[in-house]
Amino acid sequence: MKTYDIENCPQRKRLVSSRIRLLINKPWFGNMITRLPLIDATDFGWCETAATDARHIFYNREFIAKLRDGEVDFLFGHELLHCVFDHLGRRNDRIPLFWNVANDYVVNDILVEEGVGELITTVKACYDRKYHDWASEEVYDDLLENAEKVSIDDLLDQHLDMSGGESTNEESNGQGKVMQSQEGDDDTPGANGPPKYSEEEKKKIKDEFKNAMIQSAQAAGAGNVPAGVKRLINELTNPTIDWRELIDIQIQSTVKDDYTFMKQSRRSWHSDAILPGMNYADSIDIAVGLDASGSISNDMLRDMLSEVKGCMTQYDDFTITVFSFDTKVYGHKVFNPWNIDEIDTYEIEGGGGTEFEVCFDFMKENDINPKKFIMFTDGYPWGSWGDEDYCDTIFVIHSYHNKDFEAPFGLTAHYEPFKEQLRQAA
Repeated sequence: MKTYDIENCPQRKRLVSSRIRLLINKPWFGNMITRLPLIDATDFGWCETAATDARHIFYNREFIAKLRDGEVDFLFGHELLHCVFDHLGRRNDRIPLFWNVANDYVVNDILVEEGVGELITTVKACYDRKYHDWASEEVYDDLLENAEKVSIDDLLDQHLDMSGGESTNEESNGQGKVMQSQEGDDDTPGANGPPKYSEEEKKKIKDEFKNAMIQSAQAAGAGNVPAGVKRLINELTNPTIDWRELIDIQIQSTVKDDYTFMKQSRRSWHSDAILPGMNYADSIDIAVGLDASGSISNDMLRDMLSEVKGCMTQYDDFTITVFSFDTKVYGHKVFNPWNIDEIDTYEIEGGGGTEFEVCFDFMKENDINPKKFIMFTDGYPWGSWGDEDYCDTIFVIHSYHNKDFEAPFGLTAHYEPFKEQLRQAA
């Protein structure tokens, strides 16, 4: 393979200078980019521009030579943001070329907005103010609908797929060595083809990059972190749990003891194996209050009941106390493993104002002491939120409120209909 003096390569020196400029002018970008070693891939035969695998920056000397200094800064930011927003992991079944072009529009818009370097014009780069603040998924749909032609020439850099590696302990030696796509003697990452990783290794790389994002944000200071990156870091450090997941976790938290073969699991009835059942110190016991004040539809309330039913029927022994309320309590009914299917036809009553205190008063008066009380509500009580000392409470709030809103006590989750969650995840 052709060799050259790396230390005295003028294009490498320009890349190093660019990292220094970013450290001074854009501390978060600079801190992040200095964590990724530079690899000259000019002679590897596959890298015509630049690329990253979230562990290295690959570059072609001839491509870098075409760019102005400010454009090199912009290029570094471009590579970073592809990793930040996990564009490859979000592609799903979308057409790769359209998806990659959509991502370029999104990251270039952010870089222009943040003033990172200079928008690349020496070579073609996707930028259109029309897509300001759009998500990649939205740009992709727009391109599919309106673009007459999208070609590989629209891409500023190379988007690595990184799939196909079959990592073993012997191959990686526990050090996260890059899996190559071809045979070769050079163990430099990318020397024998675009990097390939196993699924396990890709997950490890994502985790490493997330940690680097957080550490770089701390080093750069809050005022130097792009808004979109701040939101991602907040989600990583203070994750918003889906209301379904939160309910399931909280119900599981009431389970005590361990598995036992003295009580056979219901799942054994439909299998050839005898599965252990749960050995409970006492029954799972929860209460559900449904805000029927009129601002929440019956479909939403039934969605809630359906989810609770699904969580509870995983277990052999449970009690669900259900009631609806507005300014008083209606339709008090208790469900257990023997009548749980009747919850599907539970009659929801109410329609007046909203007083949360009536739920707690009703439970006290009727000696109902649940391990968890789940209230499904719009989050607008006329008075107080109730008795925070009576029992563990979970508020599932219909999202008229800002997603950052939290109830004054207990746990808070924001309701999203299942079909809406699917749309957002697409």
